[in-house]
Formats: sequence, structure tokens, C-alpha cells
Amino acid sequence: MNFAIQTKPGTGHSTVRRALPLTQQQRYRQGHDLDAYATLSRRQGAKCLAAAQEQQPSPFAAVDSEEALFAILKAGQGSGKIPERLIGAVNELYMNYKKAILGSGVSGADEQFVAKVMASVCERVLLQLNPEASYTFPSYHARILEPYNYYNFGQRYIRGLVDFHTSILGNEDGFREVEEQLKRGENVVLLANHQTEADPAVFALLLEARFPDLATDVIYVAGDRVVTDPLCKPFSMGRNLFCVHSKKHMDDDPDTKAEKMATNRKTLRAMQNSLNEGGKLLWIAPSGGRDRSVDPKTEENIPDRFDPSAVELMRALITKAKPEGHLRPFAMYSYRIMPPPKVVEKDIGEKRLVFHAPVGISIGKELEVDSILDGVEEKEARQKALAEVAWEQTMDAYMKLVHAIHNPDEAKNDPSFSQPWLDFPAPPLDQWL
Repeated sequence: MNFAIQTKPGTGHSTVRRALPLTQQQRYRQGHDLDAYATLSRRQGAKCLAAAQEQQPSPFAAVDSEEALFAILKAGQGSGKIPERLIGAVNELYMNYKKAILGSGVSGADEQFVAKVMASVCERVLLQLNPEASYTFPSYHARILEPYNYYNFGQRYIRGLVDFHTSILGNEDGFREVEEQLKRGENVVLLANHQTEADPAVFALLLEARFPDLATDVIYVAGDRVVTDPLCKPFSMGRNLFCVHSKKHMDDDPDTKAEKMATNRKTLRAMQNSLNEGGKLLWIAPSGGRDRSVDPKTEENIPDRFDPSAVELMRALITKAKPEGHLRPFAMYSYRIMPPPKVVEKDIGEKRLVFHAPVGISIGKELEVDSILDGVEEKEARQKALAEVAWEQTMDAYMKLVHAIHNPDEAKNDPSFSQPWLDFPAPPLDQWL
């Protein structure tokens, strides 16, 4: 195959180098031959295959309206290139996203922004639905910035859903401490609750103004769903990941359990090697998935309990590593922009709802592991004790975030909360295209 997808300078879309028969070229220029487009990318790691001399824009690059996007999709459906169920899923997501963006009242949040962003989503998802173009995540995945910038792709999509005027950053001094620890070559592991598929973007969006390196360099410990679901994969490709199979889904298919366990062992070796290098920031959700617990008094989602074995694994890894390591509880409030299903779903392709809403993150104080485990002798009891304290401190930070977001006037007078992004003029949303 002598095809590759490349970024077109100045855009969020791609161009395609290719050599096709003239009749196929003609159909491709009209945006109706999506099969030809989808087969043009075949990744080996983060690189594309060698490209031919001629360049041709993606059929989605010129989309500037809802009608133009669905004309391309319906043409693909009519030729049998796009399954009907995908059209329905895109239509539902498009209308949800459109309602959230247009209702935000943000400058530049118009129908053209919606159409262009959703065109880029369709473009990237269709590539992952094609076996020849689909990306396979290794144990350690470094975010892909070229020839297509998947980091900017993910940030752009979520940015329009975040109500920055009421969003909150908790304990800015704690992030500053982490920044200094990393500069000294030490490792930091964030033991976080996990609420939505948007969490990596939320993390980055709230830190980019004051702590840009933390926003981009963090490594997420990612479960299998975000690296297998075709709609999730393009967003995951823009993040640094250690890829593992979650205990919640380990037994979904008994025939693949042994292979999944072998993959996890390989990932653990990669994690240990990385921590031995030092200066690494890891984010992990010890609960093993997105929060489903609900506070009956407020009906707010709250952090699920942490798995003691997951917390212990992180403690063991940073203890074994050559540089000094730190464990810190970490709270994320993001479920309102992209609520997860009420129950854990085994099947790929869950229904997705999106809203424009406030978010928040907050970092807790470093866990004093020796003090927490002092006098606790039995192995299982030690693991439970550490996980319980980590969860309690995460819950405490989370509830303070919730209160601050619901009571913005109080938060403005509380030095433990800040909104550093408001210190900089916010460009219109469409300037991020």
C-alpha cells in the first residue's frame, strides 16, 4: 500500500497522498468514495506508510455545515460503505453535541463549529472501523501529534462542552509541588476517581493555562474499552497511555483471558521501566472504571471505592523504582458533561450523551504511607488501609469541589480554589478549529 494520511497545514483535518485510478479519483473528489479514503491509512506505531506524490484532501476537510456532513455519510451508506447503525449513532451524537454547543452562549459556538468538529470525529472514527487503517495500541502508547494531531483533536471536541466560568481548579499549590517533584526527577502517581471518557481532556483543559507540561506529559493507565471502542480510540490516540485490561472486563471472554493477563504483565514491565527513568506523572483510577455511585441526598455522582490491589500495585511500583515516588489522591468532577451509563456495559458502542457544564479537578496532599500503615501487620489489611485512606481523601476533595462549583461566590473567596484560565483572554471557540 502506498498511501498515507497527512495533516494539511493550518487545519485540523488531513490530506491524503495517493495514486488511484482516474475514475476512483473523480468519485473521491466528490466525497462519495469513503471506502477509498478509509483504506488510505495503515499505521505502524505512530507512523504512516510511504506516500505517493499526489495529494488529495479528505472528503471531510471541506465540511462546513450539517447538510454537507450528512450528505457524505448518506452517500457512503448508499454505496454500502457505511453501516446504517453508524449513521444513526452519528446523528444522535451530532444532535446532542449541537444542542450543547449552541446552548453554551460561548463566542464562536456556532453551527459551523459543530459541523467541522463532528466531521473530524467521523473522519477519525471511520479510519478505526477499517481493519487496514485501524490503530493497535501497544503496552505503552505515546500521544500522536503528527502527521495528525490527535491531542488537539480531543481538546477541541471537549473544550466546547466545558463551562469555564463555573469550573474550578482545587489546590493549585499542590500542582505546583508536583511540578517541582517531576523536575527533580521524582515520580508522582495520582490515585483518581474516574467519571467520564472526557477525563483526560478535562485534566488538560484545566491545567494548560498554569501547568502546560502537566497537561500534556501525564501518562494515563487506560482500560481496554478506551483502546478498543472505535469512537474512543481516536481520542485515546492523543494521550500518553499504559494500556491494561480492567478486572471488570477480564472475564467477559474466557477465551481471551490468558492473553489479556499476558498483556497486563507486559504493561507492568513497561511501567516499571518508565518509573525507573524518573520524572513521570501517572494517572490511574483504582476503582477500575467510571463512577456509578450516587449520593442519595444530592443525587450527585460520587467516587466509587478504590480497589486495594490497584493502590498497592502503584505503591509497590514507585517503591521499587530508583527515583523517589509520591502517591497523591486526586478528585475529578466531570460527569455532567458526559454522563456514563447507569450500569457497566460489556458491549462496545454505548450510547453517549453530552452537555455543556462545569467541571473540576483537585489534588490532595501526598499520602503518608508509613504513617498510614504503622502498626498494621497483615498484608490484606495493609492494602485495605492504604486504599481506604486514599479513597477518603479523594472523596473529601471531591465533595469540596462539588460545593465550590455549586456555590461560586464562596469559591471566589476561598484561596484553595482558582480559575487560572480566566487570567487569559478566551479566544472565540471557532478559533480552535
